[in-house]
Amino acid sequence: MRLKDKVALITGAGQGIGRITALTFAREGARVVVADINMSAATAVATEIAHADGQAKAVFLDVARAESVEAAFRTAHEWGGRLDVLVNNAGITRDGRMQKLSEEQWDAVIDINLKGVWLCAKAAAPIMTAQGDGAILNAASVVGLHGNFGQTNYVAAKSGVIGMTKTWARELGPSGVRVNAVAPGFIQTDMIATVPEKVVDALRERTPLRRLGTAQDIANAYLFLASDEAAFITGTVLSVDGGLIV
Repeated sequence: MRLKDKVALITGAGQGIGRITALTFAREGARVVVADINMSAATAVATEIAHADGQAKAVFLDVARAESVEAAFRTAHEWGGRLDVLVNNAGITRDGRMQKLSEEQWDAVIDINLKGVWLCAKAAAPIMTAQGDGAILNAASVVGLHGNFGQTNYVAAKSGVIGMTKTWARELGPSGVRVNAVAPGFIQTDMIATVPEKVVDALRERTPLRRLGTAQDIANAYLFLASDEAAFITGTVLSVDGGLIV
């Protein structure tokens, strides 16, 4: 029960890595706010947690809209009485070569993957600083560290998340709030389901551990960074990539 009595809000928790992180946190004793733009998916995850004797609340959240963020965090705080962990997990891809990338594709990714992280952290920070402790965990990516063909918008957002993580660690550290990021490699989720099999095979071959990551691999990293075991870790980017960048 590494998160016993802690309250955690996870964005994009209706599916994929967010869902597995919500289930993992609940098993470890956290009361989980399952936040997602898809309310039916969020409700399904919250119900799944409740059926396993955990505590969860589904909340609608569009991370790109300030009013939605403010309302979701207000509801979460009223329900939980505090906020110990924020996992900024929500994200999308809209891939394309730089010359062919549309303004709409650029804006969609930046709004959710970068602006959304800032809005949610901005909403969480006052609650956590008033408590004198808390952990903000941001979803970065291996491509935010090293770039990736056809992902100018996604790389820009994830690189920005890494920079914000380090900045917020400096700003919020004196108030007892830790800020870290997790940089996944290639993870077997719905995002990668549309990638041709030959490309996926090449990715496996490039990874020293010779497999793609799982959502549970990433959830485990979030669990460690959210727990008191990581009490002296802040401003770091934890790569969970099977050795891809070695």
